[in-house]
Amino acid sequence: MKKRLAQLGLAASSLAAFPMQAMAAIDTGEAINPGKGFATDIGSLINGALSFIMVIAALLVFLYLILGGIEWITSGGDKGKTENARNKITAAVIGLIILAASYAILLIILNFLGFGNLGDVFSNVKGLE
Repeated sequence: MKKRLAQLGLAASSLAAFPMQAMAAIDTGEAINPGKGFATDIGSLINGALSFIMVIAALLVFLYLILGGIEWITSGGDKGKTENARNKITAAVIGLIILAASYAILLIILNFLGFGNLGDVFSNVKGLE
């Protein structure tokens, strides 16, 4: 407990030792314009969300593949552990193939319909912007 209080006191004294400039807002009377955000319409929001989900899914698949490889290395020749690791690696590879194929099919369908990405699909819809 004393060690924790000493660390807290050291942190507080180091903050007090270095004076910081105050960042006060100055009221100029003008309206603040924050500019455009990331998703200016529903199409770009869906496109960004889909890209984010695909990246997260790919990272999870690769993590599962690495865990299967580590399990294979540490199995020590045990038949059951090696088989379990092989099944994990096979499932990760199949998941990666399904992930890539689903994204490719989505892009093929969008290009067949004449759209570049999901943002183009929603750009002509009125009332969603």
